[in-house]
Amino acid sequence: MTPNLMRQFWSVLESAQSKTLLQMDDASLVQWLVRQTKMQTSLDYSETAFLNDYIQSRLALIRDMAYERSYN
Repeated sequence: MTPNLMRQFWSVLESAQSKTLLQMDDASLVQWLVRQTKMQTSLDYSETAFLNDYIQSRLALIRDMAYERSYN
């Protein structure tokens, strides 16, 4: 994953509403985040697959961040 793609993903995550992130199940959340990132930048198949794996491996962190944002 390129640094630019990583920045783009975290930018998408930061701009997403916490309620949206918290109400989805894991699979839906991963798909939604990938789709939102793809709307910001074009991704080839390998980048999409890597981003999918990256998000899955950080779901607990993503949910913790969303939860903290919703109560602060």
